Amino acid sequence: MHALRYGPSLKRYAAVVAVACLYLLIGVGVGIAQLPHLLAGQREAIGMEIAEGVAVVTGVCLLLRQAWARWLAVAWMAFHVAISFSDPGKVLVHVVLCALIAWALFRPESRGWFRRGAAGS
Repeated sequence: MHALRYGPSLKRYAAVVAVACLYLLIGVGVGIAQLPHLLAGQREAIGMEIAEGVAVVTGVCLLLRQAWARWLAVAWMAFHVAISFSDPGKVLVHVVLCALIAWALFRPESRGWFRRGAAGS
């Protein structure tokens, strides 16, 4: 197993790292918060735990420079847009977050982060 090497250009990819950390924080935080509901046998908690597990996987894979994780990040946010249609305020927040995440992960400056990961550096 090789060590992750980010080098001095990590600042250049701060937006990608920030998005990855956001996914990790949300996934772990909400996952822990939902754990009592899961242990109490509430069926909807299973879906929440799965969604938060996907968030953790997304965050880790973004940090590991897996290019496909960008699409998972946007799909995860788009899913939240879809499930929040009953609340216009939540829809707006999720749409804005989805757009910001897509911008951060797919802008030209961010592509180098993932190219370096694919090359195995």
